[in-house]
Amino acid sequence: MEFIKVNRQHELHIALVELNRPKELNALNLQLMQELRDTLTALDDDINVRVIIITGNQKAFAAGADIKQMADKGAIDMLKIDQFKTWDQIRKVQKPLIAAVSGFALGGGCELAMICDLIIASETARFGQPEIKIGVMPGAGGTQRLTKVIGKARAMEMVLTGKFISAEEALNYGLINKVVPVESYLGEALKLGKTIAEMSPIAVRLAKESVNKAFDSDLDTGLQFERKNFYMLFGSNDQKEGMDAFINKRKPNFQGD
Repeated sequence: MEFIKVNRQHELHIALVELNRPKELNALNLQLMQELRDTLTALDDDINVRVIIITGNQKAFAAGADIKQMADKGAIDMLKIDQFKTWDQIRKVQKPLIAAVSGFALGGGCELAMICDLIIASETARFGQPEIKIGVMPGAGGTQRLTKVIGKARAMEMVLTGKFISAEEALNYGLINKVVPVESYLGEALKLGKTIAEMSPIAVRLAKESVNKAFDSDLDTGLQFERKNFYMLFGSNDQKEGMDAFINKRKPNFQGD
């Protein structure tokens, strides 16, 4: 991997995935996104990993797509490249994804953060969809996810003007989970990941699926999906272990089966 670093926190069952194009503010070129997809796919299959954290550096989570790779392309070129196929594959990762964001999360960087299930941000984080300023628009889910999370009026303003919002504004809008000092954002993400990793992996997987179903569908469809996953968990050993531990006032030992 040229643009991705992976640090496995074995004792915590957490994998830390770092975007590593610092000179380009972690701009998301095709190679980086393919490496990210391959990394996440491998971690999704690793039984020793229960939570994945995606981060950049203090200056930038990711400052957008790599414009130089797209500037001279035509519509048919972009259709053939099909760069969003990679994004669709990332979206299918079953394990919880936490974005640890500091600095710029713009354009594709903001969209990548929104693909994650939870977002921890430093006080310096800035979110935005500034594609309109270069004559295009968000293409990796920015108009859709942003609108569902923060509402039409705020999404319209961000998408049509390209304005950035601060970490505090993002928190108030419901876009992120928490704002912490810049020196603490990665530690806070690890703390959150540790809490999730202590839960039943199979229950976490099905719970994530169910929440995403609510986000992606109407209420009736979401309720039916949730109910199916709820019943399915009663076929797991983790459910027996968790309920027995509760009844006997002990800490559960989840194995993910």
